[in-house]
Amino acid sequence: MAAVWSDEARLAGWLEIEILAVEAWSELGRIPSEDARAIREHATFTVEHVREVESVTRHDVAAFVQVVAGSVGPEGRWIHLGMTSSDVLDTGLALQLRAAADLLLERLERLIGVVKQLALRHRDTVMIGRSHGIHAEPTSFGHKLAVVAFELDRDRERLRRARETVSVGAISGVVGTYAALDPRVEQLVCAKLGLRPEEASTQVIQRDRHAEFVMALAITASTLDRIATEIRHLARSEVREVQEPFAPGQKGSSAMPHKRNPVVSERISGLARVLRGYAQVALEDMPLWHERDISHSSAERVILPDATGLLHFMLSDMAWVMQGLHVDPDRMVANLESTGGLFFSQKVLTALVDHGMARDEAYEAVQRAANDTWERGLPFEERVWDEIAGTGVLPQEEFAALFHVKPYLAHLGGIFERLEKLPVEET
Repeated sequence: MAAVWSDEARLAGWLEIEILAVEAWSELGRIPSEDARAIREHATFTVEHVREVESVTRHDVAAFVQVVAGSVGPEGRWIHLGMTSSDVLDTGLALQLRAAADLLLERLERLIGVVKQLALRHRDTVMIGRSHGIHAEPTSFGHKLAVVAFELDRDRERLRRARETVSVGAISGVVGTYAALDPRVEQLVCAKLGLRPEEASTQVIQRDRHAEFVMALAITASTLDRIATEIRHLARSEVREVQEPFAPGQKGSSAMPHKRNPVVSERISGLARVLRGYAQVALEDMPLWHERDISHSSAERVILPDATGLLHFMLSDMAWVMQGLHVDPDRMVANLESTGGLFFSQKVLTALVDHGMARDEAYEAVQRAANDTWERGLPFEERVWDEIAGTGVLPQEEFAALFHVKPYLAHLGGIFERLEKLPVEET
């Protein structure tokens, strides 16, 4: 990723755009073919030379054009013919964003593959589901991960769409009217680069495209934050159902040797905040004065390399965490059973309603039993039977049959069938 955003790669992209424009002009008969060949063969630059010239011109593209034209000789006069800076800047940026997206998609594919396999492995690993942080009803760890896998799949689709959105070029000249250019130059250059010509540009490609790209990165980062937050909660001492990998020799605290802190997950959560902030900057870059200003430029030079680099790093971190995640099924069962069977409350409520009891009456009876279980630690099954035995509404045999965990997972098969079909490309 660092190579994608290096000065060398950025200027190499500019050079190819300039040469392709010359070749397009040659194909259209404006520039002699031998001059176009000479430019292709001899045009060159060094980053150091461009920086040296830019220290005088105080304009990056002007310095680049001066260096490249000087490297060719007399034929160099054709470099940048009819073009403006943003033709090079924005078309070159599209190449960098596309390359960055490809690297991100590669790492995202790997993470989806890891999560998918872990979900299938734990499809029947029962645990308590929680809402508002409070025990709700049983689920499976595999189900929890399946939800994550499908969310990551949506992130993948968003990133693919964003890649296409930014894969556009513009060689349209000052204010985008082609006044000094033939529109066919733009078409020929973009075709060679594998980009689509922008439908209509001013002097710049409009920044809604780039905002969409950064938003896709921020949403993906927020998915990683959601996963990391879940791991952090499940790793708490009071829960202890999962744990990040802990390497030999690793220390969780300078003071407390017992500590195994979820530091990688915490790092992911922190970096996601930075990426969400970058999404705000990308949105702020959309309103420009008239046909162009450069208020977006300084911000983009920070947020685009940084956002893609951060997400690239975060995806690698999360894949490492998930691949080595320690899952404790015994602890999950212990936590499930720790509330004395309270999670069966809806089963009992529904059975009572099915057998003719008014819902409010049934709810109050089950809630009274549940409150005693919460406050006095009484077994829920016994306490709720005390509440309803005298009503005769539900035979004790049918009542006892309600208190089994397996039925809670009975309808998850379709989810895992869909998960098995979730495509993951080899990376």
